[in-house]
Amino acid sequence: MEIKSVNAAVTGGASGLGRATVERIVKLGGRAAIIDLPTSKGAELARTLGGDTLFTPADVTSGEQLGGALAEARHRLGGVNVLVNCAGIGPAAKTVSKGNPAKLEDFTRVVTVNLIGHFNAIRLAAALMAQNPPGADGERGVIVNTASVAAFDGQVGQAAYAASKGGIVGMTLPIARDLADLGIRVCTIAPGIFDTPLLATLPEPVRASLAKQVPFPSRLGRSEEYAALACHIIENGMLNGETIRLDGAIRMAPR
Repeated sequence: MEIKSVNAAVTGGASGLGRATVERIVKLGGRAAIIDLPTSKGAELARTLGGDTLFTPADVTSGEQLGGALAEARHRLGGVNVLVNCAGIGPAAKTVSKGNPAKLEDFTRVVTVNLIGHFNAIRLAAALMAQNPPGADGERGVIVNTASVAAFDGQVGQAAYAASKGGIVGMTLPIARDLADLGIRVCTIAPGIFDTPLLATLPEPVRASLAKQVPFPSRLGRSEEYAALACHIIENGMLNGETIRLDGAIRMAPR
């Protein structure tokens, strides 16, 4: 699929990895709907990019809200043939801390947003893509998910986050197989340590220390590098059912 023919829905599209992906798709001639919370900067970004970029606010954990946002995107863009799932949260908490068990509601919230939110978007977007006329090789759509190296190398305090991201990795191949007959490809990107708004909250010495842990290049990943890989997945018809680590060869230590 050529980027210039893309009508993309990008969850978490108002900031970080999602924003960079929206910007790259639009720069290369595609169209995009930014799906993010009403309180996000999605409307501002859509105005900045102009053209066929729109903001369709929704909470990814709500089937009603997300279904409405995708339907609006389909109507205003003339279809949806790409979904990029970037919405997610990452609070940390040890399983037991100072003698107290972790809060179950906190664990549930992370899994609900990151894992169930991903599947919610996938199921709704795939149903729309299934109605698209087939293109080359019978392709009707492409779905790109966002996991994390924490799915494989979860650190202290990352039980919920690692579980949610591991779930995304685990469902990638089954969903790719589910949707194969419909001509929809599914891949997942597992980023390492990226310079996102979430990481920007850390003190600079901590950020510098994290960057040094990356074998090569010894720096934080850039959102534009995630966006470049997402666009390559969209364009490369043989990429399907795979999780790709984008991490500079890092393997996370326990702490």
